[in-house]
Amino acid sequence: MTKLIAGVDEVGRGPLVGAVVAAAVILDPANPIEGLADSKKLSEKKRQALALEIEEKALSWALGRAEAKEIDEINILQASLLAMKRAIEALSIQPDHVQIDGNRCPEMDYSMEAIIKGDSKIAAISAASIIAKVARDAEMVALDKRHPEYGFAAHKGYPTKKHRQALLTYGVLAEHRTSFKPVQKLINNNII
Repeated sequence: MTKLIAGVDEVGRGPLVGAVVAAAVILDPANPIEGLADSKKLSEKKRQALALEIEEKALSWALGRAEAKEIDEINILQASLLAMKRAIEALSIQPDHVQIDGNRCPEMDYSMEAIIKGDSKIAAISAASIIAKVARDAEMVALDKRHPEYGFAAHKGYPTKKHRQALLTYGVLAEHRTSFKPVQKLINNNII
């Protein structure tokens, strides 16, 4: 019997706003998906098309997340590991082995390995990076509809000049990560 391998990746470590989102994907070896790559190397249109194909063809996939408040409480690294753990736990099929993008694995009772640049090397991790990125980007577009003055649809919450200027002009939202320096400085009445 084929070993079931889950690929895991997260997105959203660097933004000043929103959750860190992880995905876990168990691909079907009998139903390969062409064009899988690191989500950052794909166009938005290609990512969205691949995400639909992954959701359709994968044996199992799931999302996990850690909210801004959790990030502020436990730090971004621990929140990323927590989001990964939640994604793995949410899979409908238990994997035999888990491959994680990066250099750390969450503490779980699974056979696991961390693979640096795994999103460029391992198809299941690439698939996870695509699912996570498409999901988080959609959340930023939804947040943009509620708060268009911040420009979240364009910069996805990253600390761009426009985002920092919007923070100065309009203030900090509940979704902002208050432990991140640019947000913290504003809260402490310093300039971003």
